[in-house]
Amino acid sequence: MIVVFQKEATEDELQNVIRQLKSIGFTTHVVQGTDRTIIGAVGDKARLMNLSPEAMPGVEKVIPILAPYKLASREFHPDDTQVKVGKLLIGGQELQIMAGPCAVESRVQILETASLVKAAGATILRGGAFKPRSSPYSFQGLGEEGLKFLAEAREKTGLPVVTEVTDTLHLDQAAYYSDILQIGSRNMQNFSLLREIAKKGKPILLKRGFAATIEEWILAAEYIMAAGNPQVILCERGVRTYETYTRNTLDLSAVPIIKHLTHLPIIVDPSHGTGKWRLVQPMAMAAVAAGADGLMIEVHPDPTQALSDGPQSLHPLKFEQLMRSIQPLARVVGRTLELPCPNTSLMEGVN
Repeated sequence: MIVVFQKEATEDELQNVIRQLKSIGFTTHVVQGTDRTIIGAVGDKARLMNLSPEAMPGVEKVIPILAPYKLASREFHPDDTQVKVGKLLIGGQELQIMAGPCAVESRVQILETASLVKAAGATILRGGAFKPRSSPYSFQGLGEEGLKFLAEAREKTGLPVVTEVTDTLHLDQAAYYSDILQIGSRNMQNFSLLREIAKKGKPILLKRGFAATIEEWILAAEYIMAAGNPQVILCERGVRTYETYTRNTLDLSAVPIIKHLTHLPIIVDPSHGTGKWRLVQPMAMAAVAAGADGLMIEVHPDPTQALSDGPQSLHPLKFEQLMRSIQPLARVVGRTLELPCPNTSLMEGVN
C-alpha cells in the first residue's frame, strides 16, 4: 500500500507511521516528492486489522497497490528512477549505449573492441566472462581472466563495464571487477541468485526471460528490490515465438508498457532480439523511437571469427553507422546522444 502524507505533515508524524508499520512486520520505503511525501509499505494485509494508518496524524490517505509487484510499481514511485553508474545516468535524458562482444575471447580482442566502440560513441562496455551456452561443447568464456581483461579495458578507455553473472559461485568475482551486474535471460527466475546479487549493492541489468510474460519479468525485478537494491535496469531482448526467421521476436511494445507500469529504466538488446546483424540497426532505431533509455549492441572486430554470436554481431564500422543513424532520431524524441567528431576515423582509436 501507499501512505500519502499531508503537505504540512511533520517529520515526527512520518516517523511515527513508520514505527507503527514496522511493528507489525511491514517493510517501508520513503519517497520524498516535490509536492509531498509518501511511504510505500509492503507486508501482510491481515496484520492491519488492529492498525489504521489512515487515522494517524499527518496521513492524508492510503492507496492499495493492486498489482502483484509493489516496489517496482509506478503507483509506489510516480517519478522515473534513474540508475547512476559512475558519472552516467541510465533513465535520464541521455541515451546510454552498451556495446562490446558477446564473449571476452582474449586480451587483445576486448581491448581493441573497447577502443573501437568508445570511438564510435558507446558509453558502457559489455562483455561476457562466463557464458551459459545451449551446448556444453560451445565456448564457455574465460572466467576470472576475462573479468580482468574487462577491468583493464575500463582502465584504458574509461568505459564502465557490464558483465553477466550466471551463478552465485562467480558473483563475488564479477562484482569485484564490474560496474553493472547482468542477469541473463536463462536466470531471470533464478530467485536465489536474484536475492544474492541484490546484496552486492551494484546496479543490476535484468534481461527478460525468453518465455517470460511482462508481469513475470517485473516480479523478478521485485525480488531484487525487495532484497534492498532499487538499482534495477530492465532489458528487453526478445521472446521465443513460432517465428523461425529471427532468433527471437523483439517485443518493442514492452518499452511503453514498462514505462507505464513501472518507474524503472529499460534498455533494448536488438542483437539477441533478432539474431541477425542486418536487423540490428533498424530495430535499434525503432527501440529509441519507442522510448528506450538505451541499447545493448554486440560488436566484434571480426564477427566471422567470433566464438559466440557472430551472426548477430556488428563490425565496428557498422556500429559507427548505427550510432550516426540514432543521433538525429534521439533529438526528435527528446533524448541526447553525444558522439565524437564525424571527421575522426574509427580506426584511429586502435593501438
